[in-house]
Amino acid sequence: MMLSHFKKLFSSALLFSGLALLTTQAFAAADTLKQEDFVGISFWIISMALVASTAFFFLERDRVSPKWKTSLTVSGLVTLVAAVHYFYMRDVWVATGSTPTVFRYIDWLITVPLLMIEFYLILSAIAKVPTGVFWRLMIGTLVMLIGGYVGEAGYVAVWPAFIVGMIGWFYILYEIFAGEASKINAASAPPSVQSAFNTMRLIVTFGWAIYPIGYFFGYLTGAGPESSANALNIIYNAADVLNKIAFGLIIWSVAVAETERSGK
Repeated sequence: MMLSHFKKLFSSALLFSGLALLTTQAFAAADTLKQEDFVGISFWIISMALVASTAFFFLERDRVSPKWKTSLTVSGLVTLVAAVHYFYMRDVWVATGSTPTVFRYIDWLITVPLLMIEFYLILSAIAKVPTGVFWRLMIGTLVMLIGGYVGEAGYVAVWPAFIVGMIGWFYILYEIFAGEASKINAASAPPSVQSAFNTMRLIVTFGWAIYPIGYFFGYLTGAGPESSANALNIIYNAADVLNKIAFGLIIWSVAVAETERSGK
């Protein structure tokens, strides 16, 4: 009992030490943020929200049954990776006023596949799920991200790249609404898991729709570079708040509900 308690305290100490280092790095550039820089402020707000969410998800692992711990760990990793990248993205924006495209896509290349893994994990907690579900979600994710990046980085014309990215997104939507993942959820999942799965796929539908809106306003409207960059980054930042933090909170809620139900 004492050893288990010590391990929890030690893990908590490591977690908060790591988060303290992240926030120290964040405050190092705080005096360069201007009050009229609303894009920079949005970077600051979400970076702090992501740090708080990381602490919450990792600490809440002790509250849920073992089969749900991996899902909460992944949720914490999503927000942790995003928080680190947001510190860098904010610094790039505040210092240069330019869009931190490379940092943002490195973040997405790690965190978006992890979000897709969450669908696989919550289904695996209640049923045997074929690995094909996992790989189809990964393929759709990579097509979507690569299409978006080559357009934003200027390697390919923005319209063809936009279309490729949308094809990847639609492929993901098919899998979670009509494919094998959706069928397993309908056939095997208890009501709380079905509710979480349905809410998660609504986020992928409507929350992820914010990204192509940002891409459109940033590259396809013909507006001036400054206004386009402002719109692009504010929209992307708002989408990340919803799609990373809210996604994890859905996982947390179903994990707690199922843990309490099995305990009774």
